[in-house]
Amino acid sequence: MNAAEILAAFPPGERTLPAMLTRQARRFGNRPLFVAGDVSISFEEAVPLAACFAATLANAGINSGDRVALMCGNRAEFIESFLGCAWLGAVAVPINTASRGPQLAHFLQNSGARLLIVEAELLDALSLVDLGATALQRICLIGDAVAAQFEQVVVALLLRRGDAIASGVTDPEQTLAILYTSGTTGLSKGVCCPHAQYFWWGFHGIRNLELREGDVLSTSLPLFHTNALGTFHQALLCGATLIAEPRFSASLFWQRLIERKATVTYLLGAMVPILLAKEASADERRHTVRCALAPGVPANLHRAFAERTGIALLDGYGSTETNFVIGGTAAEQRPGSMGSVREGFAVRVLDPSGADTRPGEPGELIVHADEKLAFATGYFEMPDQTAAAFRGGWFHTGDRVIRDADGSFRFVDRLKEAIRRRGENISSFEVEQVLLSHPDVGNAAVFPVPSELAEDEVMAAVVLRPGSRLTESTLCEFCRPRLAAFAVPRFIEFVDALPTTESGKVQKYKLRERGVGGQAWDRQKAPAAKV
Repeated sequence: MNAAEILAAFPPGERTLPAMLTRQARRFGNRPLFVAGDVSISFEEAVPLAACFAATLANAGINSGDRVALMCGNRAEFIESFLGCAWLGAVAVPINTASRGPQLAHFLQNSGARLLIVEAELLDALSLVDLGATALQRICLIGDAVAAQFEQVVVALLLRRGDAIASGVTDPEQTLAILYTSGTTGLSKGVCCPHAQYFWWGFHGIRNLELREGDVLSTSLPLFHTNALGTFHQALLCGATLIAEPRFSASLFWQRLIERKATVTYLLGAMVPILLAKEASADERRHTVRCALAPGVPANLHRAFAERTGIALLDGYGSTETNFVIGGTAAEQRPGSMGSVREGFAVRVLDPSGADTRPGEPGELIVHADEKLAFATGYFEMPDQTAAAFRGGWFHTGDRVIRDADGSFRFVDRLKEAIRRRGENISSFEVEQVLLSHPDVGNAAVFPVPSELAEDEVMAAVVLRPGSRLTESTLCEFCRPRLAAFAVPRFIEFVDALPTTESGKVQKYKLRERGVGGQAWDRQKAPAAKV
């Protein structure tokens, strides 16, 4: 289906996931829609799957508008649970499977989820979470039963499927999912994503990637992130098949593309240098992939990757709160540029005074959607943060960009203090809170430093309490069960004091400018200590 056909098939009132599933089931029948491992779900199978899981949730006491947390990797149970929530009108809360400690507790507490569906092997992640401080009433396990129990919450195997029920969703503005995005000066924020926002993610993704009916979309990006959820809607709207691989593997990447007969794939900036660092092989040309959505790839690697693999890399700009605002087709791409403003959106680049910058001058990117529901509706239970970010009809991204004279945009850096490592957004605030919870730590500042892979590494400057004999490796081990693995600082430097303003605010820009000094400890070069 092309853009005009999609808009005609789904007028504004029918841009809900149940309506999309039902319409496309009639059109595409037994064509595979979603594949994970050896499980394949066709377009026509997706409807009863969603309707039966919705009944399962209803039988467990979940009502329309209730939140259901979902902590699961790229497997069929994720999609079944997600579609069931969408069908019932419940709100899915996908949680990063690496989440631990205070961050995981915040996700569960802030969302008010009454049910958690979690892979059995991830149950240990709850060991440092006070479940009594959450609204959880039941935990349902995916996979084999385990002995672990919690006093406050019933733990059981995933509920038996009920008989199919009618969809309870008719309003495209109804929240489909709450996705947590990294905080800047505070806790992570739950982005309220309406059903229609993901219709538009699918629509604009199809236009930029020039997707076709029958395409095979292969992604190893996690389904709990907006990128892969948008990819699912791309497949749904254009009659393609989404293959969800369990995780990114440089050694298996090409083999999987070949076996799946993929035509389009999805990468993050750090993945491309990893793939290019491997010895070239014949498999890099045996695939059928024509392009890859790959934001954040260094400009100098675009040509090298295309010449070596035959795959065109597409850049772009979007966020969990927004949509595919900036981008372009393969023919429109220019290495080093994110692309131009896409139809249906408007952007401005502002200087610190709020005035528009001139071409070539950096400033904060703010974005606007012509379609009201192409963007998120706000942050869950955070009205002040919603008002600050979504003001005057524009979303203030906190990202610094340059608009070139030809109307294309280049990313410069983040005004926010979020850190991006291996495709994951990391809240410096949340890492700092874990460091400060150690009794020997008096103060700490967490900030990004350059990585060998074109993204960020996490560094912490730490002030110890007088008399402390804490070592960097011991502090690192303290962090491991309390943080997602990708958020554990790689570099730790013990300092006498942190640079501050006269009002006492830490001047992180000075720490970033100094970077990794000779006194910094590097966990990749030092043996870990046992706590």
